[in-house]
Amino acid sequence: MRILIVEDEHRIAESIKKGLEQESYAVDVCFDGESGYDLASTEDYDLIILDRLLPKMDGLAMCRQLRKDNIHTFILMLTAKGQTEDRVEGLDAGADDYLVKPFAFEELLARIRALNRRPKTQLSNILTMNDLTLNTLSFEVKRGATVIKLSQKEFALLEFLMRHPNQIVNKDQIIQHVWDYDSDILPNTVEVFIRYLRNKVDRPFKNKPALIQTIRGFGYKIGK
Repeated sequence: MRILIVEDEHRIAESIKKGLEQESYAVDVCFDGESGYDLASTEDYDLIILDRLLPKMDGLAMCRQLRKDNIHTFILMLTAKGQTEDRVEGLDAGADDYLVKPFAFEELLARIRALNRRPKTQLSNILTMNDLTLNTLSFEVKRGATVIKLSQKEFALLEFLMRHPNQIVNKDQIIQHVWDYDSDILPNTVEVFIRYLRNKVDRPFKNKPALIQTIRGFGYKIGK
């Protein structure tokens, strides 16, 4: 899952980024509304964590403009303003959820998970493909009864594939959702991590069908 944080308080932004990266999310950060709008309107994010009070373009204006541009990325708005009318104004501007500062990081994670459960490609926190299961809450991956240990990036890559079952996804789509904007991605990085996944998800299970497939000239898919 790829997340954009737009927050002008650098300490808060970097703290949220660090915590989310420890939860295996790919995270980009910017510190004003204009930069946030530029990234949100040109890059492909699953969620935007948006501060309400920002320099150059405030969070409400950014939210309204994104919705006007027909960009429907989930937006979780952060604010120090906790009055009912302030929350209503944020939601009416197009935000999907609203979190008042200060907040516990555990609540932020719960809000992110709740938004991620809304209809997109798959509703459940338990993703399945054949006998392969991935739990987005416990980070447990199993094939049958066998637990598979994955690195954070391997887990993020497998989750992205499993959220698009039997669909071909190309390298650019994978990079956009699994790595953050500033990551140094080499041309064969995706191939390397696909190979890592195959070595853990498919090759040890020789009596079972290979699930991760390369579609020559197009990309990859996970399916029977």
